[in-house]
Amino acid sequence: MRTIFSLILCLSLVILLPSCKRKKLQEVVEVPLPSAEEKITIGHPDDVTADEGQFALVKLPYQYNELQPNIDILTMEVHYSKHYLTYTNNLNKLVAADATLTDLSIEDILKKADGTNADLRNNAGGYYNHSFFFEGMGPKSGGQPKDTLAAVITKDFGSFENFKTQFSDAAEKQFGSGWAWLILDRTGKLQVVSTPNQDNPLMPRQTVPGTPLLNLDVWEHAYYLDYQYKRKRYIDNFFKIINWKKVSQRYEEATAKK
Repeated sequence: MRTIFSLILCLSLVILLPSCKRKKLQEVVEVPLPSAEEKITIGHPDDVTADEGQFALVKLPYQYNELQPNIDILTMEVHYSKHYLTYTNNLNKLVAADATLTDLSIEDILKKADGTNADLRNNAGGYYNHSFFFEGMGPKSGGQPKDTLAAVITKDFGSFENFKTQFSDAAEKQFGSGWAWLILDRTGKLQVVSTPNQDNPLMPRQTVPGTPLLNLDVWEHAYYLDYQYKRKRYIDNFFKIINWKKVSQRYEEATAKK
């Protein structure tokens, strides 16, 4: 009799335990969802304006969605209307509070950004670097430069592919946040350099000073929504949207001043 009772008890446990286990699992996974989700809306670049001050946002020469699939629409909207706008507004406040900066061009302000005023260095750099970056890209762009710039790249780097490799390496190996640049140095030669944070080759105390011709933003906010940790893929796709006509124009202007 005792044996029969033991068997019945064991069988009951075998039947009930999976049911209890299932119930316990259900209790773990059934987490209530939020009652409402934040709606994401994409604005228009022409509707974004800086606070009144000495510097205005550069007009974005394309719509937020026109660089897709290389840079997604949300990244462009956040980058232009949030990050870039913040640097611009902060710079205007700093300029308004310092009479020595009144009526100076952004390039002349950068020459004063020697590190003694970190706020000025970061926000003046952030304004200039982003203005330059946005204007250096465009839809239906990419490929390779033509005419004079193409010849100079071949002369100074050996080939366009060599330049592309050096530029990509500078961008990929920049530790943390920063920028990769193609510049015309003070001897009239093209060079590839990188800078940390919002520094740029126009500022004092640069390892290789020079006139910027092209730059690439490797701060995470510039690519992370679409590429996450795959910075190399972002860099490769950047070459598909470089506005080489604009870069060539910058080169002609830089050499005309020498």
